[in-house]
Amino acid sequence: MTTADTFSPAAPRPLALITGVGRTVGIGAGIARQLAASGWDIAFTYWTPYDRRMDWGEERGATEAIEASLAAHGARTAAIEADLIDPDAPARIFDEAESRVGPVTALVLSHAESVDSGLLDTTLASFDRHFAVNARATWLLIREYGLRFRAPAGSGRIVALTSDHTVGNLPYGASKGALDRITLAAARELAHLGVTANVVNPGPIDTGWMSGELAEELRRGTPLGRLGTPQDTAHLVDFLCSPQGQWVNGQLLKSNGGAA
Repeated sequence: MTTADTFSPAAPRPLALITGVGRTVGIGAGIARQLAASGWDIAFTYWTPYDRRMDWGEERGATEAIEASLAAHGARTAAIEADLIDPDAPARIFDEAESRVGPVTALVLSHAESVDSGLLDTTLASFDRHFAVNARATWLLIREYGLRFRAPAGSGRIVALTSDHTVGNLPYGASKGALDRITLAAARELAHLGVTANVVNPGPIDTGWMSGELAEELRRGTPLGRLGTPQDTAHLVDFLCSPQGQWVNGQLLKSNGGAA
């Protein structure tokens, strides 16, 4: 899909705000690049301390590299560092996106707190952090979006990324389940704004976090015999954000290659 297929070249580029764009190989960055290629300006959030405490570590220069890749498609950009555990962060993110680029037309929720633990070993602090980032921040971001939305009816989009993984990953899976319900509620509660809201389950996406053993197990469980890529998810999000995707609303969509 090209810019001409999505928006009139004479019209201003709409702005997509994408959360969780911290690494060049991540799903959020893939979505940002695809939307930029389709005619969107991009504001995105990242939180480097999260990457530092994960196995993959901090990717130095990632923010600048992502911004450069978006600018290559003609997009204006705003990179916003924000800790979504802070309940004041969503309002500040929107303030900064609006002041630096303009009003937000599409909100793509790609952020996540994800630390493996199960029923017996999850700590209270970890449980609360997962729900603060994955569920509460999602609600606050969607609320902020709804309160500020001024684009023409029918143009607004909300897309959230989810997961159905819960075994051995309890706080992540449970908080993502809450994210699903919050996002799908927006499909009805924001109907007066003409905004669509959908949830995408991208399945097993290879962004460098898997061990070799796990990657091979997931490949065997997928009819196509491969892992997903950020671009696979980005194509669906791009469609949902386009005028052609307007009739898809209030849905939880699995884009997982048929993974078991």
